[in-house]
Amino acid sequence: MHEGAVVRGSQIMAGRVFAVLRVWFGDRENSVYNTSVFFKNRYRDEWITEDFARQAILDVDHSAVIDSSSIDSPVLGVISPLQLSGGVKALILMKHFPGKTFNASNCGDNCAKWILRLGEEQDFTISLLHVMDFGEGRFDIRILNHRKLVVHDMQEFLIAGAHYLRERE
Repeated sequence: MHEGAVVRGSQIMAGRVFAVLRVWFGDRENSVYNTSVFFKNRYRDEWITEDFARQAILDVDHSAVIDSSSIDSPVLGVISPLQLSGGVKALILMKHFPGKTFNASNCGDNCAKWILRLGEEQDFTISLLHVMDFGEGRFDIRILNHRKLVVHDMQEFLIAGAHYLRERE
């Protein structure tokens, strides 16, 4: 195989297998749209104290995890995990349910770097109803609307998003 060959969604580069973030522009059957309800019914207390969750909660919600059932929010005081923002809930769910497709349009652009980070760790899929801002860096995102398309920067991502979201209209 040559560099960049694709095997079951992952990419092989210089002999190493890298996970791939997959994006579907538009509505996708079986996507999770109501992350708050899904989170309420599926989350486990121990997830909140994992390093990924602690860091995402601090960065996105500007809140500090006290323990598995308590988070210190500068706006709301001490809250339960059920009161986290929809974006943080979606990120935690994406980490723990990589086989599910989550509608990442529920997340703000402040979640984009976390989605990219997860995409480096595991294969997973998000659907988007808008073009999320993944920043100025380079990345590898497979566009599922066109299975062979992998974009590597915001310009390519924007062009793909505009094309496939326009098709929906």
